[in-house]
Amino acid sequence: MRTEVNINADMYTWAIARAGYNLSDFAVKFPKIQDWVDQKKKPTVKQLEAFSKKVHLPFGYLFLPEPPKESLPIPFFRTTNGSQNNVSVNVYDTILLMQQRQDWLKEYLKENEFQPLPFVGKFHNSQNYKEIVADIRNTLGLNNEWASSFKTWQDALDHLAQKIEDIGITIVFNGIVENNTSRPITVDECRGFVLVDPIAPFMFINNADGKAAQLFTIIHELAHIWTGHSAGFDFRQLLPANDPIELLCDKVSAEFLVPAESFTKVWNSKPGIAPTAKYFKVSEIVIARRALDLGYLTKKEFFAFYNDYSKREFLKKENQGEGGNFYATTKKRIGLSFAAHVNQAVKSGKLLYRDAYKLTSLKGDTYETFFTKHF
Repeated sequence: MRTEVNINADMYTWAIARAGYNLSDFAVKFPKIQDWVDQKKKPTVKQLEAFSKKVHLPFGYLFLPEPPKESLPIPFFRTTNGSQNNVSVNVYDTILLMQQRQDWLKEYLKENEFQPLPFVGKFHNSQNYKEIVADIRNTLGLNNEWASSFKTWQDALDHLAQKIEDIGITIVFNGIVENNTSRPITVDECRGFVLVDPIAPFMFINNADGKAAQLFTIIHELAHIWTGHSAGFDFRQLLPANDPIELLCDKVSAEFLVPAESFTKVWNSKPGIAPTAKYFKVSEIVIARRALDLGYLTKKEFFAFYNDYSKREFLKKENQGEGGNFYATTKKRIGLSFAAHVNQAVKSGKLLYRDAYKLTSLKGDTYETFFTKHF
C-alpha cells in the first residue's frame, strides 16, 4: 500500500536552501520536488527518506510544522566580514558532531575523576601575546626554534600534534563530514574551529588545507584555548578577522611558529622566503605573512606572492592522486586520545558498542578492525 505523508511546503524549500542548493538546480537532480513544493503531489515515506538524505537532514525534521531556528554554538570569524552566524551544512554538522563527542568525553572524564586543565582560559583577560606564547611553549615542552630540528614540516606537524594530545587536548584532522567523501569542507570556508572546555577541549583542523599551513591554524586554536574562547575561522589569505581576540590569537600563532628575533637573524643572514621557510619548517606563505608583519614585505608584495603560491599549491594537489590508508586516516579523523577513551569505556562496560559506533563514525567490522589491528 502506497502511504503518502503531509509535509509543510516551507520545510522543503528550507531544507534545500540549508543544504546549499537553490530550488531550480535541485529540481534537475530531484524532479519530484517541484510538485511537492507546489502541493500538487505528496511524497511517500520512502521518497521522503531519499530526499532527507539528499539534503543531509535528519528525517524527523521534515515533520516539523515549520523550519527550526538553527544557530551556531560558537562564533565563526570571516577575514573579510568579521563574525557571522551562517556556515554551510557540512561545517555546521561537523561542529555539532565534535560537540557530541566533547559532551560524552566531558562526562566520562568527570566520572573518572580527571581534573580541569590548568591552561584553559589561563590568559582570559590578557593581551600579552608573548606571555601566552611562552606559556604554550612551556606547557608543550618546546623551545623557541623547536621546529628547525625536524627534517620536514610533516615531522614537525606530527610532533606538535602528539604534544597537544599528550596534555589533554583532542585534535581532529578531517576535510569531510565524518567519513563521507561526497561532503567536503572547503578550506576557503573553514580552516578550523576550536571548542574550548576546562576538561575536554577539542580542536578541528581542515585536513584539506596545505600541511604546513595547518601548523599556523593549530597554534591559533591553541591560543583560543589559552584565552578561553571557542571559535571557527576561514583565515582568507592567512589573515585574521578584525576582532580583538582573533588579532591576539594571530599574533600568538605568528610569534610561536616564527619568533620575531629569530626571523630577523635568519632573514638577514640569507634573505628570502624559501630559505627562511625551510629553516622554520613552515609553509612559504606563513613566512611571507611574517615578513609582512615585520615590515620586510609590503602588502602588495605579500598578496602577489600569496596568489602565486596558491596557484602552485592548487596545481600540486591536482597532480596528486587520491588514496591513502583508511585506518591511518581514521586515527586523525577521530583523534588518538579520544579514541583511547572510547576504547577503554567500551572494554570496561561503561559504553555500549552502538554508542561507540556513533561517537567514532565507525560501524561493525570497521570499528573492530580499527581498534584491534590499527590502533
